Amino acid sequence: MQVFQHQVLVVGAGLAGLRAAIEAAQKYDVAVISRVHPVRSHSVSAQGGINASLKNHADGKDDSWEKHAFDTVKGSDYLADQDAAIIMAQDAPGCVYEMEHWGTLFSRFPDGRIAQRPFGGAGFPRTCYAADRTGHHLLHTLYEQSLKHQINVYEERLVTNIATENNRCHGLVALNMISGELELYAAPVVIVATGGSGRIYGNSTNALINTGSGAAAAYRAGAQLEDMEFIQFHPTTLLGTNILISEAARGEGGYLLNKDNERFMKKYMPQAMELGPRDIVARSIQTEIDEGRGFPGDYVHLDLRHLGEKKILELLPGIRLLAMDFAGVDPIHEPIPIQPGQHYTMGGIATSNDGHTRVQGLLAAGEAACVSVHGANRLGGNSLLDTLVFGRRSGSEAMRYLNENNPQPDHKLLQNFWEKEEKRIQTLLAGEGQEDYKELRHKMTQTLTHKVGVFRQEKELKEAVDILIGLRKRYPNVKIKNSSRAYNLELINALELEGMLNSAETVALGALNRTESRGSHSRIDFEKRDDGNWLRHTMAAYTEEGPEMSTKDVTITKFQPQERKY
Repeated sequence: MQVFQHQVLVVGAGLAGLRAAIEAAQKYDVAVISRVHPVRSHSVSAQGGINASLKNHADGKDDSWEKHAFDTVKGSDYLADQDAAIIMAQDAPGCVYEMEHWGTLFSRFPDGRIAQRPFGGAGFPRTCYAADRTGHHLLHTLYEQSLKHQINVYEERLVTNIATENNRCHGLVALNMISGELELYAAPVVIVATGGSGRIYGNSTNALINTGSGAAAAYRAGAQLEDMEFIQFHPTTLLGTNILISEAARGEGGYLLNKDNERFMKKYMPQAMELGPRDIVARSIQTEIDEGRGFPGDYVHLDLRHLGEKKILELLPGIRLLAMDFAGVDPIHEPIPIQPGQHYTMGGIATSNDGHTRVQGLLAAGEAACVSVHGANRLGGNSLLDTLVFGRRSGSEAMRYLNENNPQPDHKLLQNFWEKEEKRIQTLLAGEGQEDYKELRHKMTQTLTHKVGVFRQEKELKEAVDILIGLRKRYPNVKIKNSSRAYNLELINALELEGMLNSAETVALGALNRTESRGSHSRIDFEKRDDGNWLRHTMAAYTEEGPEMSTKDVTITKFQPQERKY
């Protein structure tokens, strides 16, 4: 058994994880544990941009952090905690300029200022971008900074359990995927930044590593999950593969067309048209498909042809390549076939504005966390911003916690956790179970896709909850065939499935309990938003019998809830 000792462990090497690590590394010994090499983290696939009220665009001169905060809260259908949204909007310009000074190659206006484009649900063009590869540029910049700070990175490790006792964190146990050996990591602070849980759905834009198992490990360790029923379905994912086609395409002027060649958004949002918030545009597309105005095969067209070859090659080169490589269409000459697909997890590990969970020494940031700045619906351009603002704040909070408390990990406790995990893995490798993990996973993804999708109703949600409870109960008897320890993908997938089932059950149960429509949660049997009963966050606490559900108040400071109009 290998034992590694650090003062701060960051789980996840995307934007939130690296930004947290860089901040904490100013004073303490920090290590990053990642499922993949850092620049293969899912942040690299973010395309469209990052929001900040820089006022660089000709139509953005009257923008401000207050207006950015308001758009965020309005876009969230008033479920975002407003103190957190205000912090994010205030910190946004500084974060963008920090990344620019560290070397991010943003696109520029002719006068040299950082370029900004309009995005859905925003009152001003405030989305800063690097063509349509913004996440790629930001992630590479932070990885360079992590090298500068000589931060240890343990690649190709899967965290299987976080060690906590008496409401305090002591470290974690991780599987070295290359050797198949379990490793012990002792640290008084663990920051979980493992991204979203999109792969619990069958039609997701997310990378294969986005299983939610990291957030589920924090959940089993005593943290709560918050607002898990709010799943963002991106309006424009590529037909068949559900690869993301960025909102940048609509931000630059792309049209949505049904089979009658009609710009149908004029029926749903005549003012904003294609630049409405994602939840409304996704529902509009799905309605066109469900009512027979989509193309055979359940899709509509995203048309960029009128933008011209020069603009597409300069501002949307990545989208063009994706359309050509995975759909066989060149958007310079042909429209792109698209459909809504699961894209983002608005919920996650419940944290304070500084990233702390209710467990001392256990923090979270980025899509794995729920601060909550996105509420019931995230605006495009706010996710990259969330990772940087709250990644930095969680790193800063880790330093404060260590400085004020000087906590020390309990090595005997960690040894017990390691032994428990080792026994579990040996049981899996023995192959004595009766349940095929692939069958359980497929049943889970199809249940969420078809019963907890863009539109929801009680009958299907009850069925989904019952199915997922059954899968959870079957999981302890799961079987794998490969008994090897070295890079055993069956073992890795089976271990991740536990966390996926944990997350999936909170999604379905939260959706069943919330008897209203708000943001991305659209109940056809409860069509109206119900502030009287449901202006509240959904909270889930882990028990062996399933999630213990409760609610808590939304923080309202500056913006009183009102009807959401665009």
